[in-house]
Amino acid sequence: MKTVLNVIWLILCGLWMCLFYLFAGVLLCVTIIGIPFGLASFRIGLFALWPFGRKAVERGDAGAPSLIGNILWLILAGWWLALGHIFTGLLLCVTIIGIPLGLANFKMIPISLLPLGREIVPTDEPFTAASFGTPTPSGPQGPPSGGQGW
Repeated sequence: MKTVLNVIWLILCGLWMCLFYLFAGVLLCVTIIGIPFGLASFRIGLFALWPFGRKAVERGDAGAPSLIGNILWLILAGWWLALGHIFTGLLLCVTIIGIPLGLANFKMIPISLLPLGREIVPTDEPFTAASFGTPTPSGPQGPPSGGQGW
């Protein structure tokens, strides 16, 4: 299912969103001080190209430099990349088939606004619209409360 969604995503919005991120990365890499931001943009661009089966998680070792960098990112590039995700997500949610793709766009808004201090990791969870973007307990341990699980 993830592969089918990724192929549909690539055709409908993934390619041009990736191009926006690559364009932003090239503009930021033109200056020496913008290279870390450009590399973050390239990383997110690859995530925007093929998002299903991967998720963005916060790194535990991110500190004050990430906070300062995220503020600069938000001013330089983040707000208009997030607007692209909002616009595309709303357009995709108009159709029933496009709803999972629209949700994927909305999932990418936080990382497009504040990318530093996050990393993109693969996920082994199957795609479900109800738990899209949220961690779910799994395994033989049963329900998280330890009760009956009703």
